[in-house]
Amino acid sequence: MSRQLASKWRKTAALMKYPVAAAHIPQTKVFNPGNLLYMLQRYGMVYIKPVVGGGGYGVIRVSSSGGAFRYTHMKVTRSFASFTKMYRSLVRVKAKRRYIIQQGIHLATIHGRPVDYRVKVVKTGQGWVFRSLVGRLARPGLCVTNLSKGGTMLSGKRALALSLPHIANRYKRQEMRSLTLTCTHIMESQFPGIGQLGFDYGLDHSGRIWILEVNTRPQ
Repeated sequence: MSRQLASKWRKTAALMKYPVAAAHIPQTKVFNPGNLLYMLQRYGMVYIKPVVGGGGYGVIRVSSSGGAFRYTHMKVTRSFASFTKMYRSLVRVKAKRRYIIQQGIHLATIHGRPVDYRVKVVKTGQGWVFRSLVGRLARPGLCVTNLSKGGTMLSGKRALALSLPHIANRYKRQEMRSLTLTCTHIMESQFPGIGQLGFDYGLDHSGRIWILEVNTRPQ
């Protein structure tokens, strides 16, 4: 049976040890008020995510600009005049579990809806084999792309063509596959026994690939 690893923090920390992977990982910190304020001051927008969880459950976008602070949970956005007031409200809304803070990436979009990519690999007797490379388009009004939250699946080729028409489509898909193989070997070295992986990639408006999450039980 394939080994499973639930902690986003452990998987991120494992990849961060290797510069070739770390270059594609948004800055990530443990959730607490000091780290959240620092990340907002540096990036302006971040996502907080449960350390354990999937399907987009519990993901909240937090941002600050012009002295105001706001967060978006599902389709509801709330604004506050101070960080302290926003943080108090945020703690009441988020799930009762440990969270991480991830640098917010402004994803390329299709008609204003964010799109990301899932690349799935499985280990066979012949080694690691690609199973799929698909795009996931967020439901209107949502910041998460998960299909369980109403996202729409597209072929990777079509998602790239619609969101980043100026980018070399075939080359970018090959770049995702190459990064996947590199990170798969890192993950296997750190967590022997894994047999399948799903990499969630986000591409910003310049086409840079970011590793948003790694799943050991991809759907």
